[in-house]
Amino acid sequence: MTGGKGDTWIEAGLAELARSGVGGVRVEVLAKNLGVTKGGFYRRFKDRAALLDGILQNWSTGRIAAIEQQTSLDGVTARDRLRALIRLYSERMNTEAMAVELAIRQWARSDDTAAAAVASVDAARLHNVGHLYRATGLPPEEADAQAFLFYCFIFGQSLLFLERGPRKRAQLVAKSAEKLVGDEG
Repeated sequence: MTGGKGDTWIEAGLAELARSGVGGVRVEVLAKNLGVTKGGFYRRFKDRAALLDGILQNWSTGRIAAIEQQTSLDGVTARDRLRALIRLYSERMNTEAMAVELAIRQWARSDDTAAAAVASVDAARLHNVGHLYRATGLPPEEADAQAFLFYCFIFGQSLLFLERGPRKRAQLVAKSAEKLVGDEG
């Protein structure tokens, strides 16, 4: 479902998913959060399952579109684009987006539809970043392995609580980025 008030329900569903997991995404809770009646929900969705499908579709479509945009070269070198991606995902923590990501991944552990959505997003992420690494001159197998390490770093660094201040963390991220991106030439 795209456009219109159905998106409001999906946005509310994503917010609730981030707050309390898939179990917390209930029609009554969302209606209360939106200040509307449950009847409005049923005019837009057949049932809760249709809303959950809409949430997964919205998330996966949005994530895939974002990574395609973020990995577009647009006159920039592949290494510069990789550095920009590392900065994007390490300098400013988008806590709500990370909460949604983690909630969907938790949901995917027990639901095949959610697992398929996560797998499609991960495949797109790895494919697009692998393409950047191939553009640096790496052979396909090495580029794919480097893309895998790249995402292990991107997600892992966001989950680590370091006993360092922001400046020390930034230095560690920058040094790690050098290892992931390598030298020009």
